[in-house]
Amino acid sequence: MRLLRTLIPFMFLFAISCGDNGEGGGDDEPYDTFQLCFDDHNKVEDFDAETSIKICCIDHPIGSSAKNVVCGESAAACETFVAANLADTDASAAQITSACAGYIVDRNQ
Repeated sequence: MRLLRTLIPFMFLFAISCGDNGEGGGDDEPYDTFQLCFDDHNKVEDFDAETSIKICCIDHPIGSSAKNVVCGESAAACETFVAANLADTDASAAQITSACAGYIVDRNQ
């Protein structure tokens, strides 16, 4: 039982970092657009909007940008990028703000 409690957080992190856009690539699968990445993680894999935004910002190359750079160097840059590249109905301004704040913390770990 103790072992299971120890492994659960690691299993969760592994699950978050895995997934692709149906092309069998792996955890750093490239996407043509941020919207396609978000749709895969949010609508197919069923992650919440904030987690999906962070996954796409950190783990996947988007278009010609390498992974962990597409959303920018600051929370403000991230908010601007995500708001411009995500359908208005997919995430509220508050969700984007929260996700981008988390992105800045998580991208440097």
